[in-house]
Amino acid sequence: MKPLITFVLLSLCLLPIIFADSRSFSIDYKNNCFRKDGKPFQYISGSIHYSRIPREYWKDRLLKMYMTGLNAIQVYVPWNFHETLQGVFNFAGDRDLEYFLNLANQTGLLVILRPGPYICAEWEMGGLPAWLLQKPNIILRSADTEYLKATSVWFGVLLTKMRPWLYQNGGNIISVQVENEYGSYFACDYNYMRHLHNLFRLFLGEDVILFTTDGNTDKEMICGTLEGLYATIDFGTDTNITAAFIRQRRFEPKGPLVNSEFYTGWLDHWGDKHASVDTVKVSKMLGEMLSMGASVNMYMFEGGTNFGYWNGADHDTRFRSVVTSYDYNAPLSEAGDPTDKLLAIRDVIKNFRDIPVGPMPPATPKFAYGFVTLQKVWTFHIAKLICKISCPYKPSYSVPILCYVNCVQYYGSMLYRTTLPRNVPEPTPLISPLNGIHDRAYVSVNGVYKGLMERDTALVMNVTGQQGDQLDIIVENMGRVNFGSYINDNKGLLGNLILGNDVLTDWSIYPLDIDTAVANGWLQAGHSGSGMEAGDGPMIYSGTLKPTGLAWDTFVKLNGWTKGQVWVNGVNLGRYWPQRGPQQTLYVPGPFLSATQPNNITVLELERAPSHRRILFMDRPQLNSVQKDNDSPH
Repeated sequence: MKPLITFVLLSLCLLPIIFADSRSFSIDYKNNCFRKDGKPFQYISGSIHYSRIPREYWKDRLLKMYMTGLNAIQVYVPWNFHETLQGVFNFAGDRDLEYFLNLANQTGLLVILRPGPYICAEWEMGGLPAWLLQKPNIILRSADTEYLKATSVWFGVLLTKMRPWLYQNGGNIISVQVENEYGSYFACDYNYMRHLHNLFRLFLGEDVILFTTDGNTDKEMICGTLEGLYATIDFGTDTNITAAFIRQRRFEPKGPLVNSEFYTGWLDHWGDKHASVDTVKVSKMLGEMLSMGASVNMYMFEGGTNFGYWNGADHDTRFRSVVTSYDYNAPLSEAGDPTDKLLAIRDVIKNFRDIPVGPMPPATPKFAYGFVTLQKVWTFHIAKLICKISCPYKPSYSVPILCYVNCVQYYGSMLYRTTLPRNVPEPTPLISPLNGIHDRAYVSVNGVYKGLMERDTALVMNVTGQQGDQLDIIVENMGRVNFGSYINDNKGLLGNLILGNDVLTDWSIYPLDIDTAVANGWLQAGHSGSGMEAGDGPMIYSGTLKPTGLAWDTFVKLNGWTKGQVWVNGVNLGRYWPQRGPQQTLYVPGPFLSATQPNNITVLELERAPSHRRILFMDRPQLNSVQKDNDSPH
């Protein structure tokens, strides 16, 4: 018997070695923890959005997160970023999700994947593609047949790509979220959640941990959780930790404590003060949660930028658009620079796990390139411009007036054109009686700018003119609502406009593809249309930033400009609106610039340009309008 006992004991000792190559990530309900390869595991994670960071900087940001002491990252997948047009899937370049996952894997970071289909994230329409709205009565985030059909096709593509990246399959994805904060949505549709659950199991298998995340209220946890999906909670520094985790325990009596979104900062809307969350509170609460054995994800660890038209919006009492910067007052700045908050967080993490040896990678180099003077190139009422940047057809409609999605343009600007039905020699109200302007309308008569109308806030303006005069209304989409019950957010003129007692009809609608025009160089100085007189209203300006031998990060400030959009070398940097603030500069990553060739600058100013027509490239950001205005280079 003695040799047999020895053999059994030896075999038990060798079990860890035998199963060392057996990768697993699971929930230990008995001991209230995660287990990674059979050992208790606590993750310390940070959120990062590849869609908000240039591909060239992904490795830099991931390395800084790893050197802070994180062992995981949390990643949203915006559906509309990859399937902007229905049936056309893009996973190349800045959309190469698998390349991003591979970089994280090489860096030593596990991944908590949040593929939606809805993600919120202050992202355009919460990540849902605008083409869903072509079905006029569709109920998003529900068991609506059309919505489920589109979701199933998307997940058939995405989750099939993700399966090899699961940890048990040799990748680094340790868990996958199903939907996102569903308890905050009005539908509370368990059939929808069951459908998603089945889809995820179909494409990802039975072994991966599927979880939900919801806010710290009973209502949110009730509607957002589902049997078979591990329920986690999110909260920030204004919350009692013990009370929050007691609430999680009511819905998930056993298993690890998890705060899936611990808020290190907050978002900004245009007109807000720049958000700030106290570093001492963040580090103190992080330490307390980690001491309790909880796994924590910090949202955001780096926020990045809402380049182009990707910012979302909120609608509570009124529509409020999110600013271009997603700096979020996070531990890594918008430009990926380590902050004091990051250093404080690293000091906390040192108490719970070994920090990687070596220095923290430095901030990316910045450069103040100085002033560039722009030349006016185009006004929007020129027919030649419309032909270049509109879609190739010219539909005409009476009522109802078509919104963006019906013209297969989802972002940017749309031109609505009709004529005045009678003489209006005295100022006459132009009214949007049903608040149908989504989101800002710039009004001109015979090419002369008259003023603007704005969703929820400015629904009446006065107009004069003669019968037959051309009435142009350029409608700007300021970003679709990303949270709550208003995410069915169509854009354009959604209802009748009334001039005095006359309902305006016979509209011609031109979707304006300005991005293509910029990319093709149609809007550069020297083309037909340059040298026209200055004026108010939508106009395009261009200029050149001369090469300096450097292609470093910089920040462009439009002091005295009113509101619009900026492109550098054809890349859409996002919206500027310094008069409303708080953001005063736009981030220009170094990879967007050329060190050896002239850099083309294009500005779409929607309201009024300054007489100096200068823009300034600085070596630092200004994200709060209360900062002292300074128009000199630094």
